[in-house]
Amino acid sequence: MTEGEIRALAQELVALDVAAGARWAVGRALGAVRTVGRSRPLPQDGAERAARAELYQVAAWIAFDAERHGVSRRLHLRALELARSDRAERPDAAVEPLILAVLAMQEEHLGRPESSLRIASSVLAREEPPGRVAAIFHVRAARALARMGNGPRALRALGTAAELLADPPTGRDPAWAWWFDRHELDGHHGLARAALGDLGAAAALLHDAAHAGGDGGPAYRVLFAAELARVQALAGDWRGADTAMAALMDGVPAVGSVRALRVMGRTARLVEDGRRVPRRTRDTARHLALALRDTRTGAG
Repeated sequence: MTEGEIRALAQELVALDVAAGARWAVGRALGAVRTVGRSRPLPQDGAERAARAELYQVAAWIAFDAERHGVSRRLHLRALELARSDRAERPDAAVEPLILAVLAMQEEHLGRPESSLRIASSVLAREEPPGRVAAIFHVRAARALARMGNGPRALRALGTAAELLADPPTGRDPAWAWWFDRHELDGHHGLARAALGDLGAAAALLHDAAHAGGDGGPAYRVLFAAELARVQALAGDWRGADTAMAALMDGVPAVGSVRALRVMGRTARLVEDGRRVPRRTRDTARHLALALRDTRTGAG
């Protein structure tokens, strides 16, 4: 395949993931990686290496959101190898920071916040990363610090990210940072607050992220709505949890983020195992659990 064909394939996968989500895109993404790998195992041309790095990164992200962590990590490391070999020739085209941003998030997601913090800190230590890139890595650092119980440093990092995000984009900001907006920041701020045990603040932030204006952003952002329900259940806010679960119910068959589906499952179990839970809320949790079981036997 040519460089142009590889780039077009990567963009098709991005569009599918944004519109539908990883559950529907992961098979096509892994098939694309196999097809490109068979076409020419060892690309020598710098432009083709860059195109492959982009494709592997997209596929790795999709595999991450599909909870396919082994293959996601392998693809990220392959993309990182290609991006670093290409950086000397085309420094402005490198996708290395995006690869590291997802790797940092994956490490925190898998319960390795110290590793996540090391990745984020290594990027922030570089000389003046672009504003949007720096903001993303301050958020990654904040999530890791919150998971480690370091509230003051986590909140300082989130404050820095908010300040950076308030500045308008510049020509130095990479095109791939398009998804990092106020709703994304609110969602991650909410998750950091939840990790610190501040469930009231977490719920307010996640509510704002989950009820973003317009089309609500990429398909994976249903995760914030799922996390809102989980946080309310943890707080014993049964009325809020009931409302949040009911809002998720009808959309379950179409949810593309496997991460979000698993959070919904944990929420249903929290409610079912909770004390003094109103009957209505227990019924909603049971209906949600049934809807989730149907997704596992369906086309996804």
